[in-house]
Amino acid sequence: MASLTLSNSYKARVYHIFPRLSLPYFLTPLHFCTSTQDPISCVTEIPPPIPQLQSETESPNAAPENQKQQLILRGKRPDPEKLEDIICRMMASRAWTTRLQNSIRDLVPEFDHSLVYNVLHGARNSEHALQFFRWVERAGLFRHDRETHTKIIEILGRASKLNHARCILLDMPKKGVEWDEDMFVVLIESYGKAGIVQEAVKIFQKMNELGVERSVKSYDTLFKVILRRGRYMMAKRFFNKMLSEGIEPTRHTYNIMLWGFFLSLRLETAMRFYEDMKTRGISPDVVTYNTMINGYYRFRKMEEAEKLFVEMKGKNIAPTVISYTTMIKGYVSVDRVDDGLRLLEEMKSFGIKPNAHTYSSLLPGLCNAGKMTEAKEILKEMVGVHLAPKDNSIFISLLSSQCKAGDLRAAEDVLKAMIRLSIPTEAGHYGVLIENFCEAEEYDRAVKLLDKLIEKEIILRPQNTLEMGSGAYNSMIQYLCGHGQTGKAEIFFRQLMKKGVQDPNAFNNLIRGHSKEGSPDSAFEIIKIMARRGVPRDADAYKLLIESYLRKGEPADAKTALDAMIEEGHVPDSSVFRSVMESLFEDGRVQTASRVMKSMVEKGVKENIDLVAKILEALLMRGHVEEALGRIELLMHSGCHVNFDDLLSFLSEKGKTIAALKLLDFALERDFNVDFKSYDKVLDALLAAGKTLNAYSILCKIMEKGGVTDWSSCEDLIKSLNQEGNTKQADILSRMIKGGEKSRENSKGKKQSSFAV
Repeated sequence: MASLTLSNSYKARVYHIFPRLSLPYFLTPLHFCTSTQDPISCVTEIPPPIPQLQSETESPNAAPENQKQQLILRGKRPDPEKLEDIICRMMASRAWTTRLQNSIRDLVPEFDHSLVYNVLHGARNSEHALQFFRWVERAGLFRHDRETHTKIIEILGRASKLNHARCILLDMPKKGVEWDEDMFVVLIESYGKAGIVQEAVKIFQKMNELGVERSVKSYDTLFKVILRRGRYMMAKRFFNKMLSEGIEPTRHTYNIMLWGFFLSLRLETAMRFYEDMKTRGISPDVVTYNTMINGYYRFRKMEEAEKLFVEMKGKNIAPTVISYTTMIKGYVSVDRVDDGLRLLEEMKSFGIKPNAHTYSSLLPGLCNAGKMTEAKEILKEMVGVHLAPKDNSIFISLLSSQCKAGDLRAAEDVLKAMIRLSIPTEAGHYGVLIENFCEAEEYDRAVKLLDKLIEKEIILRPQNTLEMGSGAYNSMIQYLCGHGQTGKAEIFFRQLMKKGVQDPNAFNNLIRGHSKEGSPDSAFEIIKIMARRGVPRDADAYKLLIESYLRKGEPADAKTALDAMIEEGHVPDSSVFRSVMESLFEDGRVQTASRVMKSMVEKGVKENIDLVAKILEALLMRGHVEEALGRIELLMHSGCHVNFDDLLSFLSEKGKTIAALKLLDFALERDFNVDFKSYDKVLDALLAAGKTLNAYSILCKIMEKGGVTDWSSCEDLIKSLNQEGNTKQADILSRMIKGGEKSRENSKGKKQSSFAV
């Protein structure tokens, strides 16, 4: 016992003097197996060699003192903080400097074994422990002994700082501290947990070089390290070496070897070692039987496992929860779930409480066998004792199976059970229920689940491992968009988009929903998102969007949507083109309507010619003659008929003589068919408007084409030309008219003589 005086008010304190800090051999790992442990984990998980003294140390995750909220009973004072806890807190909150070292020295007048050991044990991390270990030694404050060396090697081994641990171990003789086997066992085990088998073997062999006596304890540790990595041949060689050195294997040794051989799927080798164990007079214990049963289960040899289970009970070795759980797991693996249920009832009758592994082993088998009533009861039992399974994937299987069985209420209870067991619910769990509620047309319940999903932003949780399937969110989005709740559907889908979902069906349903609800701008925003992400858009969605803009009286936006539809590669039908053109035309946007007409003709749509004629008339009337002529040429090349006579007659009547002149000139240059009466109307209009030179020019072209034989106003045109001083043009026109008349008379005479003949 050692006492320290911290201040006048600080009372003397008693520190435990730790004896040997390594575990005695009879407390090695397999002998720690309890009824709550897995048979394999009994071999694979070796407890730390130093007992944890919780009463003397502070948890590494403990909150700072100023954050602790302790309940102080009336009449009692809180216990003063221990000196080692103060030092650990100082090291955790400050950088390791000379100033910190001096502060610790001022705090502690003398460093004894208990204080140093407790500081190492309570250090928040391995770096703090290593710094403190080296400082007290170099500063001459304390001379380390076996216990403190073993402690720091253990700490560094857990932190995978194996080079530091190795150097400290090998330097011990220089400090006058002798080695013992336990120190090497700790380092071998640390190398094994880090997966560095070769270094663990080297340390084991170095023990012999350094004169450290090796017992069965060292061999057991080595067997476990190399078998964990599947090196069963190496394990057999070292086993033979152990025998050659005269070291007898124990039951614990055989348990490790059996576990390792089954882990490497070496059934025959495991059976030989089991027989060798019995030949040496070593009787199996419950751990041995559990290991063998688990091994047979791995090979689906349940008949052999059953024999061992019966044999164990016949030798008055009480099966543990591990024994029953392993047997249940085996029965489930060979589709004998009824036998698993029987064993569950048997273990309960013997007062053995099932653990989480037991239920986790049985539930998937019940789901696969369609025994959902039994699965429901077992889940209810788990909730009652608040026992959560280790594998959370069981719940998705339960949800799916209950839905498949048509019991949606039971499926909903699975989700409630997860919440009660404090198991995080994920988007995938909600997705299974939502999809099945939608299939059953119970949309109100599906919407309630969706509201929770959106409100708690479960989809966006980074720790999610189970995402919602497309069948679930598409069914929900389709329903919401069809029932006036597209806004909620978009909020939901935007959360999915943040998780990388780019489902075309969902996007297009949102477009349809917004369009039907009279929110075309929102729909068009969805289209823009799809375009940025390269998601294909449906023609029907575009059509609904265009119709929505038209209903809202926004033909220009409808035209923009139409252009986007065409750019996407869709060919709108004639009704879509007509609706957009009519709306633009009625809104006075003739040129925009003309561009829609151009797109329509280029896509090979030849309907709606009556509307095309109105657009051409409007263009010509507004003076957009060149644009109109371009559209006419496109129409003619596309095989569409243009009625020049109606256009020329309309323009002449409206007094649009220049437009009529250009149109007629266009038709003459391309030899399009024009009626003689149309020529006369244009010429009359030009003459009436006093545009004699224009009339003269077009009349000359008509006569050159042979299009006019008699025009009653020719004399009036000649007279007007002379009056305006255009005598040359008048003279030319007179001679052209006389020449035309003479040729007609000659032609008439020839015809008469021919008939006379």
